[in-house]
Amino acid sequence: MRIPYKKCLAMILVSGLLLALLHAWIPRASSGVDITPREGGQLKKLLEGKIGDSIGGYDNIEYHIKDDVACHLPQNSCMCLADEETFRLPFSNLLSQRVWAHKLDLPFLESHPDPEGVKRHRAQEYNSFQKRSYNPADVLIVAEANSPLQYPTQGVEVRPLKTIIIPGLALKETGSNHTVHLTASLGTFDVAATVDGVFVKGEGEKHMMLSSPLLSTLNRQLQFVTYTNTVFHPKTADTVQFATEGHQSFFTIKVGHGTIPKLYNSGYQKEYNITALVTIATKTFLRYDKLKDLIDSIRQYYPTVTIVIADDNEHPQPVTGPHIEHYIMPFGKGWFAGRNLAVSQVTTKYVVWVDDDSFFTADTKLERMVDILEKTTLDLVGGAVREVTGYKATYRHTISVEEGGEEGDCLHIRDGFYHVIEGFPTCVVADAVINFFMGRTDKVHQVGFNPRLSRRGHLEFFIDGLGSLHVGSCSDVIVSHASKIHLPWSKTDSQKAYEKFRYSSSSADKDVHNEVFYFKNRFKCMTSQ
Repeated sequence: MRIPYKKCLAMILVSGLLLALLHAWIPRASSGVDITPREGGQLKKLLEGKIGDSIGGYDNIEYHIKDDVACHLPQNSCMCLADEETFRLPFSNLLSQRVWAHKLDLPFLESHPDPEGVKRHRAQEYNSFQKRSYNPADVLIVAEANSPLQYPTQGVEVRPLKTIIIPGLALKETGSNHTVHLTASLGTFDVAATVDGVFVKGEGEKHMMLSSPLLSTLNRQLQFVTYTNTVFHPKTADTVQFATEGHQSFFTIKVGHGTIPKLYNSGYQKEYNITALVTIATKTFLRYDKLKDLIDSIRQYYPTVTIVIADDNEHPQPVTGPHIEHYIMPFGKGWFAGRNLAVSQVTTKYVVWVDDDSFFTADTKLERMVDILEKTTLDLVGGAVREVTGYKATYRHTISVEEGGEEGDCLHIRDGFYHVIEGFPTCVVADAVINFFMGRTDKVHQVGFNPRLSRRGHLEFFIDGLGSLHVGSCSDVIVSHASKIHLPWSKTDSQKAYEKFRYSSSSADKDVHNEVFYFKNRFKCMTSQ
C-alpha cells in the first residue's frame, strides 16, 4: 500500500517537531562544577608563585595570527546583529531560536529634545564613574624575569593610617656593598627592628634606603621593614617602587577598611529553621483575591514564616493575620518600588520573592533553596513556575557585555546556563532566573531595584547585579501560578483595571526602558533570544 505524498510529508514534519521537543526537554549533559566555599587551595599556591610576562624588544621577530583564537579577543567595537531572516517553516521557532537585536541609542535619542546634550551628559557621567571606581591595584605591573629583587606581587593590605610589616622583601645578587631603595606616595617606611651592619636612611619618610656590605644582614633587615599609611582613603592602593642598582620593580599595597561581616542570629538548629532564616516578600496591586490564595497556601506549609506585602492600591484593603506585615505605598507607585519597600523590611538572612498571583504547593520546598545557599557561594537561587496547564518554566539566561567604544557597549542575553552544580544535579549556574527566587538579603539590598520601572521589569535587576551576584537555578523547587487565561465576559472589574495598568502601551514606559539601558547602563544596543 502506497502512502500519499502529502501524508508522508506531514509525518516527516511531525516527527521532526517531536524530536525537537524531546531535545528541548532533555536536560543537557554536563559534569557538575564545585562552587562550595573554600580556602585558597591550589589557586592560592599558584598566586603565591612568581608569575611573569615578557614585553617589548622583539619587534623584529615575525609572527603568525591564529584566526580561530584571535577572533575571540576583545575588539572594543561591538555590534548587535540579529539573525538573518530566512524562509521559515511552521513551528520553526520550536526547532531553533533566532537572535533578535534592538538598538537602544536611536529610539532614545530620537525622542529626546537635546540628543547631543544627553550624549555629552552620559559621557561625563561615565567618566566620573570610571574615576570613582578606579583602583591602582588593578593596574597591570609585570615583574621582569631575572631581577635580583624579591617582593610581594599581591595580597598586601593595610588599614587606613595603620602600620604593617611588608612581607617577602629580599635581594638575590652577588658582589659587595648591597643597596636597595623603597619609594611610596601614600605612606612612609620604617623598620620594626635594626640589624647590626646595616645602614638605614629615611625612616619615617616616603623614600628609604638600606645598605650593607653583607647580603645576609641586608636581607635580615628587610624582614623588619614597615609601611605606614598616611593618606586616608576607604579604598585605594599605594604603588611602591623597590629598586637596586640597575633594577627596579613595583608592587601594590591595598589601603582600605576591612569588610564588616553581616551575620544573622538564626539560632543553632540541627535542621534549618525556615521561620528564623527566611522572609517571603511580595507586592500586590488590584489582586487581593490572588493575594489571599497566596497567603493561604504559604500558611499551609509555613505557618510561622513572616510575609511582607507592599501595596500600592488606590483604595487599600486590610490584610491581617499572624506574621504578616502590610505596607501601604502611594497609589500606582510601581513594581520595582514595591520590591524595594518589601525587601527593605526583611530582617532575616534570606528573602524569597514571589508574585502575588502565585501559590505554594508541596513542591515549594524552601528548605531546598536554603540548603544550596548555605552550602555554596551562590547569592541567589531561582526555582521554577508551574502554570495551570502543567507547563513548567525556569527562565535561565546568561548575560554578557561586549565593549563597544565611545558610543556604548552591547548587551547580549541568551537562553541557557553555565554548568550543573556539583552535589545538586537539578541546579545550575546562570545570570538571570525566573520571578520566583530566594536570595541573601544583604546582596539583594546591595543591587536594589530601580523604582522608575513601574509596570514592567525583571531582567533589569539581574543586569544591575551582573558581576556582583552569583546566581543559580533549581528546577525541583516549584511554585504554581494562577491562570492568566480569562474569557472576556468572565473578567471582573479588578481584573480589567489591573490589565489596563499592567499592559499599558504608553510611550512613556518604553522611553523609560530605553533610557535605563542607554543612559544608566551605557548600552548602545542589545541582542536576545
